[in-house]
Amino acid sequence: MHRPLVITEDHALLDDLVRIAAAAGAQLDVAHVPAHARPFWNLAPLIAVGADQADAVAASSPPTRDQVVLVTRAPDDPDTWRKCVAVGAQSVVTLPNDERHLVERLADAMEPDPRSGSVICVIGGQGGAGASVLSACLSLRASGDHLRTLLVDADPLGGGIDALLGHEEASGARWGDLVAREGRINSSALQAALPSFGDLAVLSFHRGEVAAIPAQAMRSVLEAGQRGFDLIVVDLPRHLDPAAIEALTRAKTTLMVATADVRGILSAVQVLGETRKHTSDIRAILRPGVVDDDMAAGALGIPSAGTLPDQPRLTATLNRGELPKLGPRTVMGALCTALLRDLLPT
Repeated sequence: MHRPLVITEDHALLDDLVRIAAAAGAQLDVAHVPAHARPFWNLAPLIAVGADQADAVAASSPPTRDQVVLVTRAPDDPDTWRKCVAVGAQSVVTLPNDERHLVERLADAMEPDPRSGSVICVIGGQGGAGASVLSACLSLRASGDHLRTLLVDADPLGGGIDALLGHEEASGARWGDLVAREGRINSSALQAALPSFGDLAVLSFHRGEVAAIPAQAMRSVLEAGQRGFDLIVVDLPRHLDPAAIEALTRAKTTLMVATADVRGILSAVQVLGETRKHTSDIRAILRPGVVDDDMAAGALGIPSAGTLPDQPRLTATLNRGELPKLGPRTVMGALCTALLRDLLPT
């Protein structure tokens, strides 16, 4: 992939731009005079022209293109906008005030193949209802269909969704490596850092880690996920913390796994009361119980998205650290296929 291009002889400005690019996860090509920039002009994803070289660049009559910015450290220079127009830039970046904006511009420019991933949250109506199993299987089915999928474990006390998949020893970043990160995360860097299995990337916790996820960290991960993945599945805790609320506010759909018995429905109603405060499209996945499915859905007051029969073999398979078969003729495979068809844009 081509690098952003900087055209300047101002060494102090160049030092600032190199530092800002590093914050965006980017490296720069540097031209000290316009002639050196010519081979890169049409290839660079973004061009930053230093105010010191603006007139020289304009005199070289480069082809018109987008993603050109004029960078200055003199906010009161009355000649700035003339230079901006002369060089064909679309905007002026004034340092240090506009540093964060430039970080985001550089990160945007480095994003390959931008996507618009859908966030689906999964939450249990009671403990042990099977929300984590559904999250894992839905992600596996999507990645098996060659959808680039991110599975996010949002429950610090859940035991680790990577362990559910039998990959707790896989190398790669966990939440503990990301929670201190503020601002934007490059989607390509996120994909490269996380444990991945084909088209599935997994973000879980280090063993023994119980620290809550900051809402800002969840926001950064989901924003990167939506730019770099087709589907983001978030396995939520039943007790909503700020990070879970952040995920719910971004969810296209939230699936609640509820057991169709009296205690299961009563518990699910309590969870729904909190969940409804943060998202609107909530659908039930019902587990079999003594209550009829229609009656259970009516008691919950949300539409049913499917039924998940008990599957002892599936639980045993996962406990052995093996991945389940999720073909269209299996119960779980058929459910996940139907959910993906109904919930994702075609």
